[in-house]
Amino acid sequence: MTKQEVANLLREKTGLSQKQAVEAVEIFLEAIKQALKAGDKVSLVDFGTFYLKSRRARRARKPGTGEQFEVPPKSVVAFKPGKKFRELVASFGKTSSER
Repeated sequence: MTKQEVANLLREKTGLSQKQAVEAVEIFLEAIKQALKAGDKVSLVDFGTFYLKSRRARRARKPGTGEQFEVPPKSVVAFKPGKKFRELVASFGKTSSER
């Protein structure tokens, strides 16, 4: 699902104009980005939590030449799904008799 498809769904469900729906999605995503940039977690109840995770520096090797080099430490975005979301996703592969 693309950002545009999310905006279309929002428009259909709320009656917002297309422009307002796209703007709402943009504002929501920007809020998440700014919170993570500030070092905050973003917790959406029943959905999950976005947070920053630190990766330490490490040595790596170029496959073609075998040359070793240092990979600097960095922060990456991580997502931990909430319980209800995990359960919902786990039920996707089950047949109706298993649910």
